[in-house]
Amino acid sequence: MKPFVSALVLGLSFTVASGAALAQSYPSKPIRWLVPYPAGGGSDFLARTIGQALSTQVGQPVLVDNKPGANTAIAAAEVARSAPDGYTVMSADNGTMVFNSALYSKLSYNPEKDLTPITLMGRFPMILVVGPQVDAKDAKDFLAKAKAQPGKISYGSAGAGSPHHLAMEMLKNRMGLHLVHIPYRGAAPALGDLVGGQIPAMMVDMAAGAGFIKSGKVRPLAVANDKRLPQLPDVPTFAELGIQGVEAAAQVGLVGPANLPADVKAALQKQVSAVIQQPAIKQKLIEFGIEPVGSSSAAYAALIKSETARWHRLIKDLKITLD
Repeated sequence: MKPFVSALVLGLSFTVASGAALAQSYPSKPIRWLVPYPAGGGSDFLARTIGQALSTQVGQPVLVDNKPGANTAIAAAEVARSAPDGYTVMSADNGTMVFNSALYSKLSYNPEKDLTPITLMGRFPMILVVGPQVDAKDAKDFLAKAKAQPGKISYGSAGAGSPHHLAMEMLKNRMGLHLVHIPYRGAAPALGDLVGGQIPAMMVDMAAGAGFIKSGKVRPLAVANDKRLPQLPDVPTFAELGIQGVEAAAQVGLVGPANLPADVKAALQKQVSAVIQQPAIKQKLIEFGIEPVGSSSAAYAALIKSETARWHRLIKDLKITLD
């Protein structure tokens, strides 16, 4: 029995020592960072901005790899299958971590079991915008006119199941509106049709819509956030208009595969959060339209849990599905 106990203690000691050594030497080779969207969008900008500074900080290359498709599921499934060593990570939004498991009856990964939350990097709060042909003087006026014409007014989105789509569904639900959804392949074509008069309204984030808003091509009416956006100080929140419970944002975090060693997760969280808090990086993100965060891993995991409860209830109540 004594040799068995000694071997067991020796094995445990070796495991602990190996884990500590891994954490101390991490990272010792390039980190692959998957982005589940094409190059050029907000998630891509966030990953490349942070990844470049992270590479300098840790002394190893950070290779951003765009893997779009299946509402982020292609990249998520690949990360879920990767070795849990901290060398394959992913930008995951609330589609990846919250919406997909309610929108699809079958999913190629399980966000709760297959992915490890590391840190919430940034938020993209949603903004209700209208095109130049809409004569409503403000958000309340637009919503009153929409309510008076059930089924006659449409709205665009960056895609079915996107934060932009579900933000508008939340507003519809709170206000008892009947608007017709027209999904697009991304925010840019939807904004193009908004300017052209093909659709009257949509929800958009500042990162995607800043150029259109600043040039006056589209008009922001209200923000789905708990406070006004620094880029739009004159645009009220829905709560300020007396419309409670309409808060929505694309929330982009860093995740790795399941069973990521605690020390490696802590090292990644510390390094990425430190990058986000660098004044130059923080300002760059704000100017692009991103609200920088850099949360603890526990806070990000808790957010995913609360957001899952909130959005799954809405998706199921409205019978929204992407199957």
